Amino acid sequence: MLVAMWAVPLAAGAIALVFAALLVRHYTLRRRPAQLLWAAALLMYAGASLALALGVLDGWSGAEYRWYWALGAVLNVPYLAAGELFLLVRDRRVRLGAILSIVFATAFALARVRTGTLDLAALGRDLPLGREAWRRDPFVLDLARYYAFPAYFFLLGGTLWSAWRMRGRPDLRDRFFGTLGIAVGATVVAAGSAFALTGQLVGFSATLAVGIAVMFWGFLRASRRPASASP
Repeated sequence: MLVAMWAVPLAAGAIALVFAALLVRHYTLRRRPAQLLWAAALLMYAGASLALALGVLDGWSGAEYRWYWALGAVLNVPYLAAGELFLLVRDRRVRLGAILSIVFATAFALARVRTGTLDLAALGRDLPLGREAWRRDPFVLDLARYYAFPAYFFLLGGTLWSAWRMRGRPDLRDRFFGTLGIAVGATVVAAGSAFALTGQLVGFSATLAVGIAVMFWGFLRASRRPASASP
């Protein structure tokens, strides 16, 4: 069964690519910067999923694991959170500060993961454990906590706040349920870290695919035009 598990993260990556393309299309029509940040996050999600699929299919290389760690474990969620910040805050100074911060954080994380000391002996598993792969360089392991955990809670709080503000409005019913779907999907993906911590490939791959699918459904539901909207 594990031999064929490479197809599950590959499917998750394909969904993320379609999702990203749709967000870019929406940006060309509406010019909302949040959509570009979300598209960047989903491209990272697709890249990390591809690295996972390749690692499971033919064995992990150091480059594949660094790619998977940087894009999936460290940087993906902060870009989703930055998009949520742009959606909630209109102040240009706050937005500029957020962009400068995420550019610096991205450059630092990529450089640190690229040069970090990776224990190649730990890559013999289908799903290597981060604490073993980075045991010679624990700061790279901690980057995932420093970046992803605060960003996830901000993202979750922001989406729930957005949904709360839309409650009880029939004209925003689709947007309300779609926003909740995005929050649920992000939580499913975050819950997958429990499987990653124990090296359970099946559970981790399943949460990747189910989580991104639920987020995509939420986005499509939230993007529906209200029935009363004019063509």
